[in-house]
Amino acid sequence: MAQSEVTYKEIAEALKAYAEGDTSAEARLMELNSGLVNGLAYRFRGRGTDYEDLVQIGSIGLLKAIRSFDLSRGFAFSTYAVPLIIGEIRRFLRDDGLLKVSRIQKRLGAVIMHERETYIAEHGVEPRLEDIAKAVGVTPSEAAAALDSTSPVRSLSEVIGDDDFSLEDVIPSGDDTLGKMIENVALCETINKLPPLWRQIITLRYFKDYSQQQTADALGLTQVKISREEKKIFTSLRAQLV
Repeated sequence: MAQSEVTYKEIAEALKAYAEGDTSAEARLMELNSGLVNGLAYRFRGRGTDYEDLVQIGSIGLLKAIRSFDLSRGFAFSTYAVPLIIGEIRRFLRDDGLLKVSRIQKRLGAVIMHERETYIAEHGVEPRLEDIAKAVGVTPSEAAAALDSTSPVRSLSEVIGDDDFSLEDVIPSGDDTLGKMIENVALCETINKLPPLWRQIITLRYFKDYSQQQTADALGLTQVKISREEKKIFTSLRAQLV
């Protein structure tokens, strides 16, 4: 949902006024970003909740974004607000709507997290999703769904793992569609769950534009090893994002 340059300027001015203590700027920011909320709420139609109710719930997420946004970070407000709005809507659908997370799924999520902590304590490395799933007797897709049901909403400014990029680094520019933005947020959340080595490979190959050989040299591995690990990474991402 594209916004004009004038609107971006108005949002920036309202954010500055709010940061300086002008409480009336909050209502102005809610108005200026109403289109963003409407667009996100529209994507959750047909799930048993009226569109108007989804907009109201999304507005709660927008309000939280306004009150917690740090103007000094220097990134776009919409980039920060999108996951909070989506998270608020999803939480409502899970807890109060038709898409409630079952107790069984929540229990499975807790078991998986316990297994993960046990694995890390024993081996000193992050386990693969496939390994945890096998240990608790479920499929990788079932494990991913259970983990997602217990995952908190993340800020785009949060650094992913031990790497030097954050979710906001992979959000597309204003020329991209809102749907693509949301897909990238989901991708980053999935990347965050990958083993440390895989996250390092993704960082070097696709965020720093290293070749396979350069990546291998940086990690002390062979080019063949990097190639094989990339295939595993893509297989894992496809399984979790389907």
